[in-house]
Amino acid sequence: MQLQDVASAQNPDIDDAQALMRGAARLFWQLGYSAIPEFSLPGGRRADLFCVGRKGEVAIIEVKSGTADYRADNKWNEYGEFCDMFYFAVSQRFPHDLIPADTGLIIADGFGGAIVRESPMQKLAAARRKAVTLRFARAAADRLMRAGED
Repeated sequence: MQLQDVASAQNPDIDDAQALMRGAARLFWQLGYSAIPEFSLPGGRRADLFCVGRKGEVAIIEVKSGTADYRADNKWNEYGEFCDMFYFAVSQRFPHDLIPADTGLIIADGFGGAIVRESPMQKLAAARRKAVTLRFARAAADRLMRAGED
């Protein structure tokens, strides 16, 4: 049993963050986005899920496994400058009223998800879009090269 499984068994208010991330990634893939989990942003922050669409649109998804996780982490406030759209991905049982109204909301599980509230669109500046898209492409290529090394 993994540590997350033990925590979930001890506290039914904690969801499996990896499952939520997988469900959100599947949802965005169906919407035409490619996604990278644990994507490093300039400045050292790491987005849970960084997605790039067919037309170059950029979305960041912050996964929250429970209310304690949400309350303990506010680094997501800094993500807006690196994306066009920002979403939280939570489970059905997460108290949705905790999620700020000016962000998107995804309800997810290990198999998929649904957008309950669209994110407001905040267009990235062209230079920032180019920089984060290039960073995304390099991260994807680097991960592919390292995939066979494990």
